[in-house]
Amino acid sequence: MNREDLIANIHSWQERVGNASAKWGGAEICGVSKTIDPETINMAWDGGIRTLGENRVQELLGKIDRLNPAFDIHLIGQLQTNKVKYIIDKVAMIQSLDREPLALEISRRAVAAGTEMPVLVQVNIAREPQKAGIDEDLLLPFVRRCAELPGLKVRGLMAIMPIADDPEAVRPWFRQMRGWFERLRDAGIPGVEMRTLSMGMSDDCLVAAEEGATMVRLGRALFGARPAKI
Repeated sequence: MNREDLIANIHSWQERVGNASAKWGGAEICGVSKTIDPETINMAWDGGIRTLGENRVQELLGKIDRLNPAFDIHLIGQLQTNKVKYIIDKVAMIQSLDREPLALEISRRAVAAGTEMPVLVQVNIAREPQKAGIDEDLLLPFVRRCAELPGLKVRGLMAIMPIADDPEAVRPWFRQMRGWFERLRDAGIPGVEMRTLSMGMSDDCLVAAEEGATMVRLGRALFGARPAKI
């Protein structure tokens, strides 16, 4: 995709997502840049993309030096505890906090680096056995536990919805996530700030935006079909 087409495509999606999320105050587009070359990613800046979502630590490390340093880079894929040390000073947020050992390691590495790491707690809202994420029954105590850890700042929730031919089929899950977002926002847990509700991808982002997402994660919708590798 050339620069002009990419920017036009980004603007089109910004308008559509903006309209869908208007009653909630708008939603940001996180450009999912997995397998996309740095030169193309950097062109997305000119279209107004400010946040990138990277899935794999190794891929991120291989291209971060060629990315516009002004991007906020979020780690959105499942994160192994032994990889935290490589990205603790390179990403603006970890969206995929899904278990206590990972929370402890993020906390430990952040304290050692003299920094604080904003995180989103990933919720397995549809209770799919093949997907990562905290079960909603355990969400409140998990957030309370994370709030006690130094160097780790809970700033919202993230979810990946079931694959569905019709996005309407997953609308109830989006609505349920918004409910949890508001419940935790109003719970008054010290140190917890519900700022970001990251949900919705290329096929279901408009429904997510209608149901209160503050961030949608778009890859294919922005950049087109992915190449096999960088």
